Amino acid sequence: MTRMPAAFVGHGTPMNALDHNRYTQAWSNFAATLPAQPRAVLVVSAHWYVGVTAVTAMVAPRTIHDFYGFPQALFDVRYPAPGDPDLAERVAEVVKPTWVGLDHDGWGIDHGTWSVLVHMFPRADVPVLQLSVNAEKPFDWHFDLGSRLSSLRDEGVLILGSGNVVHNLRLIDWHSPGQGTDWAHRFDDDVRAVMTDEPARLAAASEHRDYRLAVPTPDHFLPLAYLAGLSASTGAATSTIVDGYEMGSLSMTAYALTQ
Repeated sequence: MTRMPAAFVGHGTPMNALDHNRYTQAWSNFAATLPAQPRAVLVVSAHWYVGVTAVTAMVAPRTIHDFYGFPQALFDVRYPAPGDPDLAERVAEVVKPTWVGLDHDGWGIDHGTWSVLVHMFPRADVPVLQLSVNAEKPFDWHFDLGSRLSSLRDEGVLILGSGNVVHNLRLIDWHSPGQGTDWAHRFDDDVRAVMTDEPARLAAASEHRDYRLAVPTPDHFLPLAYLAGLSASTGAATSTIVDGYEMGSLSMTAYALTQ
């Protein structure tokens, strides 16, 4: 079976599900260059940030609208991709001795996932699973878990992290589309230098002078640890799919691992 690439995307606001811009075009282009249609997509989404490690294991995951204050058209979006309970069991197997619970009815496909996949696989014909981000575990634990998912790529599974390298909602400036603050640029640029050179050093980002501004909570940053772990397991660095900034305090940088 064809080895699948892996990726991390900065998903930004839910409105990217409806918009067509250079970020969504880059996600679409990435999917179009895959060597084959994936067996499934396993997504580590910032929006399933809970105190347990679990993987969705339902046949038909529901579309979750985990936001408020957006246009009705966004709430009308449905992403009816199937699940894959057998693959969920396989995920739990490959990461042992880490325990991963099988979620048969609790979660589904949240907007960190479907706002990206509506552009990558608009027909919703590829099975989708989500792996939770365990809020009780440190960075190194997530990095290691990512590395142990590596064998799934050889089984045709596309592994996708969805978050934002810079994500500070309290400092959003709605009057600054396409722009980033100086501290957002500094942090995102330095993380990019690590991810495209030696992703195994990503943990050191927590010592960056702008870390507290860029990562006030770890939920959107931790999905990147999974791609860094996958990259370290292969000895190959990642490449940048697209970069940019929005509303001052969000970065939209996306990375791919193709080796």
